Amino acid sequence: MLGIHGWSRSVGVVRQSFLSQQVCVCANGFPRIQRPVKTWEGVRRITTEAGTDKSGHIETGPNEGIFFLDNIFPLKLRWLLSIPFQTRSTSIPELMKRLNSPRLGIADPMSIVKQAMPKHLPVTITEVLPRLKEGGAFVKFSHDPQIQAQEIEGTLRDYLKNNPIKPWFNPWRRVRTFLVRGRPWVEDLRRFPSSKLKVEFLPTTPGGEAAEISQEQLYSLFRKYGKLADIEPQPADSKITPKYAFLNFRLTRHAIMAKNCMHGFTLPESEGGGKGGTVLRLVYEQKMKAHWIRDWIVNHPRITFPLLAALLATFTVAVFDPIRTFFIKAQVTHSFHIEDNTVYKWIKSQLTRANDILTFRRHRSEDAGLSAIWDERKDDIEQIQAWLMETADTFIVVQGPRGSGKKELVLDQALNGRKNTLVIDCKPIQEARGDSATINAAAGEVGYKPVFSWMNNISSMIDLAAQGTIGTKTGFSETLDTQLAKIWQNTATALKQIALEDRSKQDKDADLDDDAYLEAHPEKRPVVVIDNFLHKSNESSIVYDKISQWAAGLTTGNIAHVIFLTNDVSFSKSLSKALPDRVFRQISLGDCSPQAAKRFVINHLDADSEEDVGGDNKLSASQKREDLSELDECIETLGGRLTDLEFLARRIKAGETPKKAVQEIIGQSASEILKMYILDVDRSSRSWAPIQAWELIKSLAKSGRIRYNEVLLSDTFKSGGESTLQALEQAELITVVSSNGRPHSIKPGKPVYQAAFKLLTGDHVLKARLDLAILSELTKIETQSIDKYESELNLLATLPKQPGELTPRIKWLLSKLQSSQAKVEKYEQESGVLKKLLQAEY
Repeated sequence: MLGIHGWSRSVGVVRQSFLSQQVCVCANGFPRIQRPVKTWEGVRRITTEAGTDKSGHIETGPNEGIFFLDNIFPLKLRWLLSIPFQTRSTSIPELMKRLNSPRLGIADPMSIVKQAMPKHLPVTITEVLPRLKEGGAFVKFSHDPQIQAQEIEGTLRDYLKNNPIKPWFNPWRRVRTFLVRGRPWVEDLRRFPSSKLKVEFLPTTPGGEAAEISQEQLYSLFRKYGKLADIEPQPADSKITPKYAFLNFRLTRHAIMAKNCMHGFTLPESEGGGKGGTVLRLVYEQKMKAHWIRDWIVNHPRITFPLLAALLATFTVAVFDPIRTFFIKAQVTHSFHIEDNTVYKWIKSQLTRANDILTFRRHRSEDAGLSAIWDERKDDIEQIQAWLMETADTFIVVQGPRGSGKKELVLDQALNGRKNTLVIDCKPIQEARGDSATINAAAGEVGYKPVFSWMNNISSMIDLAAQGTIGTKTGFSETLDTQLAKIWQNTATALKQIALEDRSKQDKDADLDDDAYLEAHPEKRPVVVIDNFLHKSNESSIVYDKISQWAAGLTTGNIAHVIFLTNDVSFSKSLSKALPDRVFRQISLGDCSPQAAKRFVINHLDADSEEDVGGDNKLSASQKREDLSELDECIETLGGRLTDLEFLARRIKAGETPKKAVQEIIGQSASEILKMYILDVDRSSRSWAPIQAWELIKSLAKSGRIRYNEVLLSDTFKSGGESTLQALEQAELITVVSSNGRPHSIKPGKPVYQAAFKLLTGDHVLKARLDLAILSELTKIETQSIDKYESELNLLATLPKQPGELTPRIKWLLSKLQSSQAKVEKYEQESGVLKKLLQAEY
């Protein structure tokens, strides 16, 4: 009778007991244990994967051995070991308890182990150590000393070959087993099996020498555990110790079997292990290096960075572009504008009637005053409305000086009642400082949101760092040009969707494509109004170039009508770049006539008193004022500029007489001219000198209009005269009048400037100071001419002979020298008089 062993543990240990067993000899000569019933209920199950007492090894004594059975657990379950919700020591027993549930039946791993160990095998099972991450289990057994463990291995392998056991999770492969020949290391580290093994050759004693096992010997040792794909010896020039070799198995389970059976095996000298033998240490070698994705990204930035930029751009287009298009459409259709809400309009009208709120009274007076102007400009309003009903792929340009009522004419009159309008003010976009501020301003004008302008700075820093490390840009950052193009492109998409919203399949022209439909229905197109076009265009033109190109695409694609509002008379140069083969439809606004200006002021005065007039015998505000007889003379001085007329009306309403109000306006304009054009002029940002502006002011103060070419021939405008005049015209000091396409005369930029020029030239001290500066500049010019003439005369004097042909040249130089010297003396004399005046007066 074989003895029955029993064990006990403090955690997870159950006792083992076997019924009485009898030994007999089988036909093959091996002893067989006869037992009526073999029970596994008392088999000791190790509750940890760290071996006996968590030492990492399975201790065996005399007449004891270890089998390793594979295909007991599915390898895919090894991910359970990395779940952090519980420790390894508690997860294994719980997992075994669940797997041993009677409801699982054939899924019970212990059932597979029982089936793999036949009843006639002359062994006593003492321990079962599950290896979940390796998909198998170690089975420790004891045997009769008369029987060799290798004989038991052969019997068990023949049994499993003739009676294959195929678990449910791997029905194509049977359970295999081999005798453990080494001293297996049963660790519970985060190391997972692979089909590649690293075999290290170690000496049996510290300080000894280990033999380097040949490929043939390795093949004979490991081939029985599974088919080998390759054996990679250590490179001959490698200095790494201990020596090693790599074994590549076809299947991971074969590598697991080889590692668990041969780790710690000592190859004796007789089998090629060298003197004293060689110990084999086996570890899994991961084919796929850890963090390989991260390492690949870091090592290939020229590929990954542009790829990430492309993915980011794709994500942005797919997610944010529809949102941005929605908000742009809401901006164009005024869906979220409370001013267009019916309830808001009713409440506002009730509050207006119930209270005399100053802001509402001012709006009424403004509307009443402008009605006189619109009567005079009725033809321009009707012309714009007619153009909007026609199919013409060109721009509508409304040009006029500041304060001429361009915006009010277009938005309040020509587009009054039109639903889909988009107003883009170029002034905040052009005045924005920095790319981020410019992008924000452009996005705000069209309702483009969300906008991540701050990302541009971060992307630029990433690009700069990448260029310093890899030598090329990553493509994350985008130029201002590119980002503005995106904003305008999204806006064009939204405008086209709005234009096609009312189209239905029941229309007569439903068979037309979108472009043909929009061409046939110009009334369906939205209207884009671009205000303050070319504002401060001398600083930068990138914004205006992009806007004009985008507007050209809208008109030529029949997506929208485009109206430009500009103060600049040279607008055609910029717009012709976008539409070089088109003739623009243009309306030029100037100052209103004296009759319309007088009606504007009177209507402005009478608007707020209309509700106070209760009967026919009541007089209006203008009829009560006796000093309005001065109005004709004042308007003749002030001119027909709307902003000046509105300022005049407000001052008269405040109690001033018309003459006093005009004098105040003239004085304010004079101060403005001094500050903007003469005293505080920075030559680095301005294209004119103070003496050039003062020369024009003096000439225009004498007569309201001067000849254009006469100015260019004067001494102060000899160098760069035309560019200076263009700069002063853009700054609105002067207005250049053209005839048949050529400039022929110059007049003040605003009508009130004529009186302001006279006021400035009437100040003797100011006039003396500025005239002295002009004389100094003229003296400098003539002195330079004298130096040039003298240099040429000196050069001619060095010639050895004086040919007769040089006589006319010498006489001409002498006459020019005399003329310049006379001018210098004249300038010096006049400067002396002016200096005495400055010293005598304040």
